[in-house]
Formats: sequence, C-alpha cells, structure tokens
Amino acid sequence: MRAITAAVLTATFIFATPALAQDATGSTPPAVDANADTGGDFAVVGLGAAVLPDYEGSDDYSFSPVPAATGRVSGFNFLLAGNRLSVDLVPDGIGPTWDFQAGPIAVLNLNRSSTKGIDDAQVRALGKVDTAIELGGYVGIGKTGVITSQFDRLSLSVSYRKDVAGGHKSTVLAPTVNYVTPLSTKALVGLFVSGERVGEGYADSYFSITPAQSVASGLPVYNARGGWKNWTVGALAGRSLTGDLTGGLQLFGTVVYRKLLNDFADSPIVSRNGSTSQWLGALGIAYSF
Repeated sequence: MRAITAAVLTATFIFATPALAQDATGSTPPAVDANADTGGDFAVVGLGAAVLPDYEGSDDYSFSPVPAATGRVSGFNFLLAGNRLSVDLVPDGIGPTWDFQAGPIAVLNLNRSSTKGIDDAQVRALGKVDTAIELGGYVGIGKTGVITSQFDRLSLSVSYRKDVAGGHKSTVLAPTVNYVTPLSTKALVGLFVSGERVGEGYADSYFSITPAQSVASGLPVYNARGGWKNWTVGALAGRSLTGDLTGGLQLFGTVVYRKLLNDFADSPIVSRNGSTSQWLGALGIAYSF
C-alpha cells in the first residue's frame, strides 16, 4: 500500500518538472515554447505525509511519511517513491511527441510485515508476513500534447514483478493509465486509473487464513485464490510555492480510492474486519532543480 501511495504522489513530480505549462488564458508564456524541455538533467526531491490503511483491506487508518525523488540523468529517467524504484532506459523525445518507456522496477512490499501498526486484534493475531522484494520490469507508451495544450500528457504502462525474497513468492501484474495537464506555469492536475492481478502466493500470504491462524485469531478458515485483486482511481495536484513548475518549492497532494475484488474482497480480514473500499490521501512538499 505504501509503495502505491508514494508512486501516485511522485507522478506530480514526473510531469511537472520537464515540461513548461501554458498560462491561465491558454496562450504560451513569453519566451517559452514546446521545446523548452531540452532533455537536460534535473532532479526533484520531496516528502509527504500519507494517510493509509493499516494493512491491505483494513478499515483502520494511520499516518506515514512518504519520501520521493525523481529526475533525469544522461537522458534516463528514474523514480524513487517510498519503497518503489524504477528506471526508464528509453530516452525521452523533445517537445510534443511519443515517448516509449521500458526498464526495471523494484518494490519493497511491507504489507503486514509488522503487527505493531495494526489496530485490529484478530488480524494482528494472524501474525506477520515476511517482507517481499518484488523485482521485475515495465513497458509503456506516452504522448505529450494530447488534449488541452502542447504540454499535457497521456500514458499507458504495464509492470510485472515477482517476489524474490520469500514474502509471498508470487507475482504482481499492474496496468496503469495516467493523464496530467498543467493549468498554468505554477499549477497542474492529473488523474490515473490502475489495476492489479496477483498470483496464488500473494492471495495465500495476505488474504488466506490457515487452520492454525483461525484458532489464534477466531477468524474462519479461508482459502483465497489469485486473480484480479483491485482497481484504483486517483487524482493529484501540484502548486508551485516559489518559482514555477520547472524549479523551486512545490506543494503537492493526492486522493486515491481502491476497490478490492473477488476472493480478496471476500476474505474475512476484509469482509468481516475491514472494508473493500480503501482510501489513501497525502500532502507534501517537493523541491525541483
């Protein structure tokens, strides 16, 4: 959950920094054109305060810090968002153009890796799940200059990851669609939609309840099967506090809604002790240079 939250927050940075926006009247700002992004190196670092469920499927919430950074080095974009790291190994084009994306991705999955932050006593009694290290890759395609201006951006990507550390010993497939548009040289908004399909090991580790766990927790035995786990929709916004979207201090925020599906929604830790509706929100600051 934390990785997904951080990734949504950092989407603000990805699209805010390389491209200059149009002003409020819809005209191009003086001395700024579609080729303002020269392909040079840049970096954005930020820190957010996120509100998120205690575990995947919980109806109890807590606060958590979310560090994030993104940038471009020698033509290659990178993204560090909480416990998620990815690198785009395909250099971006300049100006309104198609952008092909491909590269490695790594996620440190901390879902229920500790029971200290879980308020629900029955779910806490199920015990911890080992930390999962999910390694894989992603491919995608994006287009700059689509609907509102030369600087808005629509992209579609698909990532595939496999746990290599023994946490859930399974896979995660995640398609995502993003749209971000600047409102002025100082503000932008965006939307995204995504989903996740997971393997049997993921379902067993986080949503099944063994006979021994049933005795310890009082929850009924349950065997969850892999498949489509959830769909997610979110909105984000960013506003420059100093300078503009290409440099200076920025305020960003996001609100995300996730709906659990199928066996994941029917698991007792969700249907009896949690909720299929998951809300995530965050507010933070970032500095770009």
